[in-house]
Amino acid sequence: MAISTGNRGVVYTGPGHVEVRSIDFPELAIGNRKCQHGVILKVLTTNICGSDQHMVRGRTTAPSGLVLGHEITGEIIECGRDVEFLKVGDIVSVPFNIACGRCRNCKEGRTGICLNVNPARPGAAYGYVDMGGWVGGQAEYVMVPYADFNLLKFPDSDQAKEKIRDLTLLSDIFPTGFHGCVTAGVGPGSTVYIAGAGPVGLAAAVSAQLLGAACVIVGDMIPERLAQAKSFGCETIDLRQDAELPDLLEQILGVPEVDAAVDCVGFEAHCHGHHHHEEKPAVVLNSMMDITRAGGQIGIPGLYVTEDPGAKDAAAQKGSLSLRFGLGWAKSHSFHTGQCPVMKYHRQLMQAILFERVQIAKAVNVQVISLDEAPKGYADFDGGAAKKFVIDPHKLFAA
Repeated sequence: MAISTGNRGVVYTGPGHVEVRSIDFPELAIGNRKCQHGVILKVLTTNICGSDQHMVRGRTTAPSGLVLGHEITGEIIECGRDVEFLKVGDIVSVPFNIACGRCRNCKEGRTGICLNVNPARPGAAYGYVDMGGWVGGQAEYVMVPYADFNLLKFPDSDQAKEKIRDLTLLSDIFPTGFHGCVTAGVGPGSTVYIAGAGPVGLAAAVSAQLLGAACVIVGDMIPERLAQAKSFGCETIDLRQDAELPDLLEQILGVPEVDAAVDCVGFEAHCHGHHHHEEKPAVVLNSMMDITRAGGQIGIPGLYVTEDPGAKDAAAQKGSLSLRFGLGWAKSHSFHTGQCPVMKYHRQLMQAILFERVQIAKAVNVQVISLDEAPKGYADFDGGAAKKFVIDPHKLFAA
């Protein structure tokens, strides 16, 4: 296959700004070392994520010049010498976690906290602050290391292209939403509350249905996003109301609590009720403890950071939040935090898509855009659009 030498990508240039720029064509190298276990991908689709928005809003220590993008699906155009089980032409899903497959955590299946791919801390990701300096995939081409271990090959290339709008979500938000539900203990007959109707929250709602939940309730402050949740059978709560969340749940369920709760909001949470324009970073976590039954579980796939320079108080700037932890202790709650280990779920969720057990793209309202439309996609998403923006760098999947 002929290999291009040009490349363009979406670059963070400072708070509130991204640009599409010419960037280096990827090489099979990590720093000064050859990366013979890696592949180079022609990016077929790459998605804008809410986690990207935290950086673009200036709420992290992300440096200007960072190439964004950790949700990647692509076609292999070059393989390193040591890649044994993949070949040029394969279409693959890239877990946003970069994992070596060799360390203790990887061998335990905890690929979100690999010990060998980031000198600063456990865990790495493409195009993300403090995640190892890996070049992001909102680009035409990208390099993926440890390819045999990391990549999920789709069984049929033509089928993969036909279902690309669904399969592109396997790199992050579908497994992340599913992980939030699994760690919250969602199962057949469960009642579930999901905080946030952004793409991850909607993916969690679909996941809860897939896991057999009896009633899935989604809370948010944006009417269009609540309408999207309602479109596939969820109950919804508009959190702008001046009413207590347990009372609102009781109107739906007959009781003021749920079996399982999933936080798909994270650290940029806002107050409920008439103060909804005010940030209150611990409000979701505290409300989860309030509404989850004694002995219940709380899944926390929403992002929390160690440094938030945009926070209003000094404690929150260092990631310290005011939690009613005693309430959670008294109710014997279980909390599960951290990056989703995508590989734990992506093959099963691929099968659910291919055998049409789930319509994840419809649920999260995928909109395909070009690479040049990415800055507008970021702006629209930041404005609360009830859409999941999927970038098509080579214009292969126009609507």
